[in-house]
Amino acid sequence: MPGSDARKPLSAKALLWIERLVWILIYAGLLAASLGLFLRLGAPEGHVLGYVLMVKGGIAAAVGVVLIWIRSRFP
Repeated sequence: MPGSDARKPLSAKALLWIERLVWILIYAGLLAASLGLFLRLGAPEGHVLGYVLMVKGGIAAAVGVVLIWIRSRFP
C-alpha cells in the first residue's frame, strides 16, 4: 500500500550482527581514543599518532552510537 511504512523486517541473525557490531565499535573506539590521548600527552614522538587514534576512535564510537539508533528503528 503506497504511503505506508513498508520497511522489510530484518532477520534475527542480522539484528544480532548489528548488536555485536555496535558494542565492538563503541568499546574499541573509546579504547583507541583514550590510548591516543595518552600517546599525545605522554611522548613527543607519539603526538601525531595520538591525534590519529583519537580521531579514528571517536569516529568509531560515533558510528556505534548511530548504529544503536538504526537498531532501535527495527522491531
